[in-house]
Amino acid sequence: MADIANKYPENVAGRFFVDNQCIDCDLCRETAPNNFTRWEDGGYSYVKKQPESPEEEAACKEAMEGCPVEAIGNFGDKA
Repeated sequence: MADIANKYPENVAGRFFVDNQCIDCDLCRETAPNNFTRWEDGGYSYVKKQPESPEEEAACKEAMEGCPVEAIGNFGDKA
């Protein structure tokens, strides 16, 4: 389970985030390309944009559920 205390600083503020468990597998970037991108220098993904539509919300949730190392978190408005 993703840990908000270990989220990458590149994540934009909001509900979804990626933490330091990310293995750069590309699943989230393929599943929700409008919301996730790659930090080239660090070799990991992060949230570049929080979802703004029901479709983006569904894609982010799908990415979170499919993440093989559970590096994507969703803490509502607490993040």
